[in-house]
Amino acid sequence: MLCVVYWLGLVGYKEAYHLQRKLLRQRFDGEIKDTILLLEHLPTITIGKSGKLENVLVSQAQLAEEGISLFFTDRGGDVTYHGPGQLVAYPIIDLRQRGRDIHQYVHDLEEVVIRTLSSFSIGADRDDSHAGVWVKGEEIAAIGLSIKRWITMHGIALNVNPKLEHFSFINPCGFSNRRATSISKLLSQNVPMEEVMHRLIVHFSDVFNVHIEWDSGILVGSCP
Repeated sequence: MLCVVYWLGLVGYKEAYHLQRKLLRQRFDGEIKDTILLLEHLPTITIGKSGKLENVLVSQAQLAEEGISLFFTDRGGDVTYHGPGQLVAYPIIDLRQRGRDIHQYVHDLEEVVIRTLSSFSIGADRDDSHAGVWVKGEEIAAIGLSIKRWITMHGIALNVNPKLEHFSFINPCGFSNRRATSISKLLSQNVPMEEVMHRLIVHFSDVFNVHIEWDSGILVGSCP
């Protein structure tokens, strides 16, 4: 199967959300192939369908001072931070062609991240009680999904070199006793986003058994 990948660069959360909705409709109608959007977000705290505002630990005025927006979204999960230095992958994938197995899909996304981290000599694992990827109890990748008519939205947020101080403004994924970490922190050096991005897509291709085709044709600003 073919999967088309787009690198969008730095994109506002709302803009990327509307783009996902547009592509979801097109994927359901068979107008496009399975697609992955790769990007970084402007600083944003998102609250999922099961999220609680009290897991945002600072006021909206303080967020505004830091240049961080707040967005209530339709993915599963609680509170998550997005910002520059975090690699976000949004697969728009038709699960009707993959057994309609959501649990397997989440497992496979986690596997992609675990293999990517392993390629940097970082040992990571799952938490059976919560989707995501962890290193010694610290969250390095959040996974939150929305699935509409068996087409996936949202996806992976992998911390490459984000401003980790911003994670102190929230209880990540609702956990008050867990912190966030990043690839660069664990390796004690900066790691180029492009390198992480390409490794992640190689492992995505292997785990999901798809042929990858890179494209640069989407104009994000044209979305409603």
